Amino acid sequence: MTGSSEIDPLLLQLLVCPVTKRPLEYDRQAGELVSRAAGLAYPVRDGIPIMLVEEARALDEDGQEDAREDRQ
Repeated sequence: MTGSSEIDPLLLQLLVCPVTKRPLEYDRQAGELVSRAAGLAYPVRDGIPIMLVEEARALDEDGQEDAREDRQ
């Protein structure tokens, strides 16, 4: 893994959205795993996907970024 938000391609094949149980897309630029079905984007930190709904960012209706609320 080269960057702080890179994810192993094999791991990506195994992971599914915890809400919908459907496959995820990796957004390399944002460093997130995106579930279009759930409308959520899960962060990847230091190569580790954070698959908690509480940590996910909501996508807008078009599947694009919403302004992220500060959750902490």
